[in-house]
Amino acid sequence: MVTIQDILDAAQVGETTDWEFKSAKGGLPGSLWETYSAMANTEGGVLVLGVREAGGQILLDGLTPEQIARYRKGLWDNLNDRGKVNQNLLQDGGISLLPVPGGELLVMVVPRATRTQRPVFLGPNPFGHTYKRHHEGDYCCTDAEVRRMLADADELPVDHRILTNFGLEDLDPPSLTQYRQRFRAAKGDHPWLGLDDRALLEKLQGWRRDRATGEEGLTLAGIIMFGRDQSIRDPHAVPEYFVDYREKLDPEVRWTDRIYPDGRWEANLFQFFQRVWPRLASGLSTPFQLTQGVRQDESPAHEALREAFVNALVHADYFVPGGVVIERNPNRFCIDNPGTLLVSLEQYHRGSVSECRNKALQQMFLMMGGGERAGSGVDRIWSGWRSRHWRAPKVTLHTQPDRVSLELTMVSLIPEEALTFISESLGIDPATLGPLEVQALATAHLEGSVTNTRLQELANEHPVEITRCLQGLCQRGWLASDNRRRWSQYRIPTESFPGATHMGSEGQGAPIGGSFPGGDSSHSGGDSLHNVGESSHKDADSLHTGQGPSGDLGIPLGWSPEEDGQLRSIAKPIAHSDRATPSEVRRVIRSLCHNRFLNVEQFADLLARNGSGLRNRYLTPMAKDGALRLRYPLTPNRPDQAYTATPLDNCP
Repeated sequence: MVTIQDILDAAQVGETTDWEFKSAKGGLPGSLWETYSAMANTEGGVLVLGVREAGGQILLDGLTPEQIARYRKGLWDNLNDRGKVNQNLLQDGGISLLPVPGGELLVMVVPRATRTQRPVFLGPNPFGHTYKRHHEGDYCCTDAEVRRMLADADELPVDHRILTNFGLEDLDPPSLTQYRQRFRAAKGDHPWLGLDDRALLEKLQGWRRDRATGEEGLTLAGIIMFGRDQSIRDPHAVPEYFVDYREKLDPEVRWTDRIYPDGRWEANLFQFFQRVWPRLASGLSTPFQLTQGVRQDESPAHEALREAFVNALVHADYFVPGGVVIERNPNRFCIDNPGTLLVSLEQYHRGSVSECRNKALQQMFLMMGGGERAGSGVDRIWSGWRSRHWRAPKVTLHTQPDRVSLELTMVSLIPEEALTFISESLGIDPATLGPLEVQALATAHLEGSVTNTRLQELANEHPVEITRCLQGLCQRGWLASDNRRRWSQYRIPTESFPGATHMGSEGQGAPIGGSFPGGDSSHSGGDSLHNVGESSHKDADSLHTGQGPSGDLGIPLGWSPEEDGQLRSIAKPIAHSDRATPSEVRRVIRSLCHNRFLNVEQFADLLARNGSGLRNRYLTPMAKDGALRLRYPLTPNRPDQAYTATPLDNCP
């Protein structure tokens, strides 16, 4: 059940669920149904009516009883009208009301559609009327994307499809012979091993007879697993099929080894597995371990890596361009396959729920000792990597085209290298940071960026606390945000000189401590910031969620009239006196920038003093004494430098 606090947290963070806020003052917005389709076809989400965004704030205006009654009826009428939308995914309680001052909010919880329910589309035709979610926008799916959703929704697995005019002559005999050998090694004297090739293929669903039509022949799984390279990529089979292993162990050489369909081998999945797995396995050390007196040649990490490799092969959508790409680097493995996840990310991480795109391929690998079938494969990957105390695997979903990437890094959770970087390059004593702050900075350094979602995988903290931590690091100039709201990435800013830019993986720069291109607002060092821990207002009337000058979320774009009055009241004893003592000025300066950053111009305005004099006589000495902390400690002479008070027990 969605609560007001959920909405307040979502407006500030929104990392765990996709949220959409709509005013609906003039009626149900037309884009609502596009958003419904997009959320259902992606990861689900929550639509809240009666909320508007203005001036960097989210205002919970609410709706009148008349509007609520009209909109509620309109929503249910349209959800059950197949001419409007083809699927009503909402359960009882899927539409609820929340009271706020001045009215009520209408909340619509949209679940992720299951594999068999997708695509969720508008009107009678899925083509041109199916949407998916990309960050905060809804985009219309291409016809190819819709066709792939329709194929995944079919009760008959994709790889069970019978290929017309293909036969046993399209298979590679050595591949079948070698498969039997691995089958025997894994399962012993199995009765299927006494069958001829066609009968064995039938057991494995590599050859199938359709009882409804009488058609029989080689299946998609049969040709992909055992086929000749030319037959696999025939226009009537899998023309987009491609498998690629890339080894990058020497930075001076583009590839130290590469395996791909180059005409020198029959590039079916079985041969690809045969060639690639020994190379992957050699990238993992094998600690000495005895089980019942017998040395074990494989560790849990080996089992995890093999599971990840096989998962990519059996879950891939071979009709999506790009193919399966496996990369081995000195300290990590990157496994990338085309297609989408058939379960939500939450279900994927939870395990136990298994939805396989190519069930025949899964069975083939299972019978030769590769892969799991009961939904425990993901658990095995995570636990195997955790057994070496390495960083948790990182899953990334891509769209246009759809791809799933898994990165397995052979680096400890917080390696000594990261602590050295934090200490020497950032000039921060790690002992003065909280565990979550250290993890955030270490991840940004090791992986190039850090997100709320990634930290959830690495640390057992609530998303709201994680965002507050990330925002706090931004305020202190140690991270910079790209301002993508709920999908913000945070990076270590460049430290060389004022106006320098941090170059991300795609070459896009941003001012130090500021936002990256594509954000909603750019850096403006002169604005003040609230302390992150106090930026989430708990009243239901208004929540500041505009992006602040440092690129943070949940921070007002400027001072409110109330705050301005409070600051000027604090400054009054100095601003209206020509005889203030240095100790009084220092006390008022600390009070003004308690839980916020102020720059020289703001101090000068509030205290009615010359900015250069304040900097030379008070701000710089107080920063050196530890009474103030710099927003940009690595570049103290920046013209937009700002200051905040240190805790009382840390200052002289």
